Amino acid sequence: MKVIIAEKPDQGMTLASIFQTKKREGYIEILPNELFPKGAYMTWAVGHLFELASPEKYEASWKRWTLDTLPIIPNRFQYEIDRKKAKQFSIIKQLLHKPEVTEIIHAGDAGREGELIIRNIIYMSGVKKPIKRLWISSLTPKAIEQGFRQLLDEKQTRPLYEEAYARTCADWLVGINASRVYTILLKQRGMNDVFSVGRVQTPTLALIVKREKEIEQFRSEPFWEVVATFDVDGKRYEGKWWHENETRTYDRELAEKVSAFCRRKQVEVAEVVCERKTFLPPLLFNLSTLQATANKRFKYSPQKTLDILQKLYQKGYVSYPRSDSQYVTKGEAETFPHILKQLSQKEEYAPYFPLVHESILHNKRYVNEKKVTDHYAIIPTEQVPNLTKLSQDERNIYDLVVRRLIAAHSEEAIFDYTTIVTVVDGRARFISKGKKQIQAGWRDVLMSQDDDVQLLPNVQSGEKGTVYDVYVKEGKTQPPKRYTEGELITLMKTAGKFLDDEQLEKVLAKTEGLGTEATRASIITTLKQRNYIEIKNNQVYVTDKGKVLIDAIGPHLLASPEMTAKWEQRLSEIGEEKASATAFMEQVKKLAAKIVADAVQVANHWSFEGLDTTSIQQKKKTTIGKHVGVCKLCGGSVIDKGSFYGCVNYAKTKCSFTISKTILGKSISQANVKKLLAEGKTSVIKGFKKGENTFNAAVIWDEKEKRISFSFEK
Repeated sequence: MKVIIAEKPDQGMTLASIFQTKKREGYIEILPNELFPKGAYMTWAVGHLFELASPEKYEASWKRWTLDTLPIIPNRFQYEIDRKKAKQFSIIKQLLHKPEVTEIIHAGDAGREGELIIRNIIYMSGVKKPIKRLWISSLTPKAIEQGFRQLLDEKQTRPLYEEAYARTCADWLVGINASRVYTILLKQRGMNDVFSVGRVQTPTLALIVKREKEIEQFRSEPFWEVVATFDVDGKRYEGKWWHENETRTYDRELAEKVSAFCRRKQVEVAEVVCERKTFLPPLLFNLSTLQATANKRFKYSPQKTLDILQKLYQKGYVSYPRSDSQYVTKGEAETFPHILKQLSQKEEYAPYFPLVHESILHNKRYVNEKKVTDHYAIIPTEQVPNLTKLSQDERNIYDLVVRRLIAAHSEEAIFDYTTIVTVVDGRARFISKGKKQIQAGWRDVLMSQDDDVQLLPNVQSGEKGTVYDVYVKEGKTQPPKRYTEGELITLMKTAGKFLDDEQLEKVLAKTEGLGTEATRASIITTLKQRNYIEIKNNQVYVTDKGKVLIDAIGPHLLASPEMTAKWEQRLSEIGEEKASATAFMEQVKKLAAKIVADAVQVANHWSFEGLDTTSIQQKKKTTIGKHVGVCKLCGGSVIDKGSFYGCVNYAKTKCSFTISKTILGKSISQANVKKLLAEGKTSVIKGFKKGENTFNAAVIWDEKEKRISFSFEK
């Protein structure tokens, strides 16, 4: 008999669903059949059953967070069981040790992480039996059966395990040592909180902090544009004064003069340029592009998109979700006509059929064997669901995947872009830009919205007319936009462009930037959980804690994509059997020691001016009901009431004293509220926002007005 180990219970049940089975506790017995004449046992992990042992498991002294114990470098790494999952491991171990079991089928996800999860279980069970590898990219009955008929030899995927294991151990070494040294040193500065540091999360945070500082340092400037409406033989259109290739001027007086000069003047069409552009349909989805699209369309976090996609995959409706490829092989492309025929019978998609291209089998834009790595693009499978039985979230994500495939079989989108240069009284030049959709093509399928661009009339060079109207329009320069969660995924993928080293930039481009398709969503989730960033209305804000950490690390490799680029280069070489995992780990041990030494050396030069370091304290499970000071109105006790601080006497005397925990976009720490109640004034808080403006101020109690107010910096 054989034991098949899947990565998750749902996947195990789906893999077993094509056979006759009997349900057991923690596993399924597959009855004898053509593929398994003696039957088989289907069991499963629950994600990672094991994790690298905590430091104190190696040495008792490593439990204490002190500089004396750093760097922490075990001679040999050990695993420990996740206690919540010990029962399932016991079931798997018993199955593996059964004497009638002669072979193990590794059925983890077809990728590095799946390779590590299942091999760790086999290794920790102490069993040494032959291993075969199931490697499939969808969970349809056809794909499952084909996969079991074409099992790989475990030697073919073992290098992926070596790569994943090296990555895990290296991340542990850097994470443990960097997190401890910065936590200890920042605690000495009064910040009693844990500062988690990681090879991928920290450079990602550094890029977000960089954008935050650009926004804070931005100073808005007013500008003016002269906008004229022209009448050329009854055809009217707008243009903007165009001077030295700019439509803006920072001189209001000049704008007013130009406007006055143009009034009721004669005009001539000096130039008309029309350019036709053809836009091909977009590529198929990989995980990152799907996460970015779902965030833009539905405001889904990257993690939510991945979770929904995983459900659809486990139900057999879409292919493997953690794919980094946007291409398919000819084998997949051959299935598209059958899939599309089923989709054409759905009311939602029927209007797009018949398709312009019945097949894209020979279209290298989509079908490219060389660009398919472990997995092909995310596509709908031949198992098309009853859409009404999907949840709304599942339906939204499935719809995105389906429409992207239909779009690939659709016509190009065609636009005419027109630029008109109009000269007023032979002197003032105005420019007008517009576009006209000639053919919607795939844009109809993806429901792409037209940009707000004016349609221009058909005028010819040399035609004359008059200025119908002219006015001065005032505007303000805008700061860089905050990232959305979807844009963070794209930012991580393109992190290489922030490197000065061209070779390393190529490495990050090749390895798809910071993190992997499978880990980026969890990295963003970690940054939120560590209180480094906050998401408000789908926009990413950095907390003072996040700024403190990046300021403390400074220009060190830890905060740069450079280190990840170097690691990814070496790790991929390990996966390709071109480099030694042992040699790589020796280098990482030296790096861990250097991280500790460098942090201790620069700590004396840290300056966190302008940041609310007193508020960076380890959060208690709950602070609701905690006394923070004496009420300024009635002398009662002011307590934490959840989203605000308020007087306990409200119920008795209707005392209205309250302080919100957030004022003009800034969190007001408990330490500052205590200071306000005791001294009448908080420390200076930076970054209050009112409209487009930001300002720094202390929050004060105005005794005369009996209300909260601001004291501004001189």
